[in-house]
Amino acid sequence: MRRLYLTVQTSDSIVTYEPNVIHMNSRIRDWRPGRVLVVGDVMLDRYWSGPAARISPEAPVPVVHVSEEFERVGGAANVAANIVALGMDADLIGGAGNDPASARLQELCDACGIAAEFVCGPKCETTVKLRVMSQHQQLLRLDFEAYVPIYDVEHLHQVFAKKLNEADIVVLSDYGKGFVADSRTLIAAAQVADKRVIVDPKSTDFSRYSGAYLITPNFAEFEATVGKCDNEAEIEERGANLCRNHNFEAVLVTRGEHGMTLVSPNFAAITLNAQARDVFDVTGAGDTVCAVVSAALAAGVELADAVVYANSAAGVAVGKMGTAIVTTEELENALQASAEPQTNGVVDIQELLPQISAAKRRGERIVMTNGCFDILHAGHVAYLKLAKALGSRLVVALNSDKSVARLKGAGRPIHQLTDRMAIVSALACVDWVISFDEDDPGALVEAINPDVLAKGGDYNIEDIVGGDHVLANGGEVRTLPYVDGLSSSAIIEKLVAQGTVKAGKR
Repeated sequence: MRRLYLTVQTSDSIVTYEPNVIHMNSRIRDWRPGRVLVVGDVMLDRYWSGPAARISPEAPVPVVHVSEEFERVGGAANVAANIVALGMDADLIGGAGNDPASARLQELCDACGIAAEFVCGPKCETTVKLRVMSQHQQLLRLDFEAYVPIYDVEHLHQVFAKKLNEADIVVLSDYGKGFVADSRTLIAAAQVADKRVIVDPKSTDFSRYSGAYLITPNFAEFEATVGKCDNEAEIEERGANLCRNHNFEAVLVTRGEHGMTLVSPNFAAITLNAQARDVFDVTGAGDTVCAVVSAALAAGVELADAVVYANSAAGVAVGKMGTAIVTTEELENALQASAEPQTNGVVDIQELLPQISAAKRRGERIVMTNGCFDILHAGHVAYLKLAKALGSRLVVALNSDKSVARLKGAGRPIHQLTDRMAIVSALACVDWVISFDEDDPGALVEAINPDVLAKGGDYNIEDIVGGDHVLANGGEVRTLPYVDGLSSSAIIEKLVAQGTVKAGKR
């Protein structure tokens, strides 16, 4: 990626930013107080979660035994919740119905510290999204909402005018539910009050948002408006033209694994690499970006730096399950981590321990597991993903070739250590891979002292080597399920039975 700079002309100087280097203070808690007015479609996010261990006899669908239920604020309310989590004040004006879901949403907003006021209409109902989850995977989403809600627009304008003067920044969170259909009037009122407006759009008619300071479409929304973009130059050219046509200061295009690009006709484009190490759920990631940019601008942060903050926050958000809130501490840790050199992949103990110490200082949760991982298969991958979901960083310790031979017998391992370590380290969920020569990893566990020690479900917790040390130091010991019928030994036995390989031979 080419290195780009943003030059901003202020009243008495020219400030140049290099987006690949953190220039700002990473202590978010030192931001000056600010207030953001969020207007948009709100929703109640419900989650039902539990194991799915069997298939229904009635239809080829999994049966989920619901063991956990929880609710979170969604849509524009999630934007407001993220703003409050960063220490800013947030006023929320949302479209809802006069129903139990609205009352519950009000309770959740109050608990988050959001000053929320809902505008209802005679034919409105609160949007509810119910997600059915199992083993960190979303199996189904059920939406409960009115297709053509009719809101009291006059009431919306009255509430907006009352709260506008107290705001430093205005956010329009458009989820296409109709509440901000009259966005032109809201933006015009904000311009008269000299308030910058940030829009998270759903409509492909960006003229509805003319006059906004910044819009934050995802790449699909951007291309739906400007046409297919095959390269960076086309993104930059069409983004700049979009700004000229609709009087935007800038467009921030969020691009998933490709990071995000800030485009304006007034300065050089900035493309930032994605900060996410593992993506578990993208629900609400756009809300997080919009919230962090608006909170940073309300605190007096320059736009270029606000985008760097938002990029780091997005990396945190997609590593969580469900509608996510990124806290001040998490964002500070992510910023610090992006500024520090990291040694990932295959390491020795001398390389690993300083990295572990630095990660723990940032508040990251270290997970460790171990095994032979001789013939890597889908069961291993599923197991390692579950292990990573228990924390922030995953260390995988592999038995050396001699150790495997002592444990598994003649002819093992099939793959030598260097190959096994290379394959395991290539998995996105694995941060570090290390080896040990002993029959068990006890000494290594004590040296690393993980927050969580994980092993397969065929172990009893009391039998897991190193478990006593981890528990004595305040950590956890967890067992995780294996995929039935999948193991290196079973694969080798099958190959022997087929005559593909000979017993006792590699």
